[in-house]
Amino acid sequence: MTPAILLAQKHQVEHHIHQYHHDPAAESYGEEAAQKLGVSTEQVFKTLVVMTDSKELITGVVPVSGTLDLKKIAKAAGEKKVVMADKQLVEKVTGYVLGGVSPLGQKKALRTFVDESAQYFDTVFVSAGKRGLEIELAPDDLCKLTEGKFADIGRE
Repeated sequence: MTPAILLAQKHQVEHHIHQYHHDPAAESYGEEAAQKLGVSTEQVFKTLVVMTDSKELITGVVPVSGTLDLKKIAKAAGEKKVVMADKQLVEKVTGYVLGGVSPLGQKKALRTFVDESAQYFDTVFVSAGKRGLEIELAPDDLCKLTEGKFADIGRE
């Protein structure tokens, strides 16, 4: 059990857990998840953390088929500029290891933005808190559990 799964259970959100054997040689954790789960890379979302000028950390959740647009997430957050957060800081603040960072159940809940493309799907897949473990849930439930907002933050 990970904090992400426990959070979904606590709030009685309908979800499904998908486990697969993670290959340490995989170049992209998200693409590996999509391939091994047999779903499109547009439906599997990666969790990235950025830092504002005022040192606030913000979570961005975007499809693995694309990338996080730093200008767009800054605008969505009402900030002038953001940069990718330091990897060690991300692990310390979220409580998750890179490649397994979940937007759910973070040690310190960060302000969260989910790419609006998630709304095109009945369910989306995000990390359940460790490599080789995904949680599938409705996009609205993802936003509810993270207290997040949908925004145009990704690019192909």
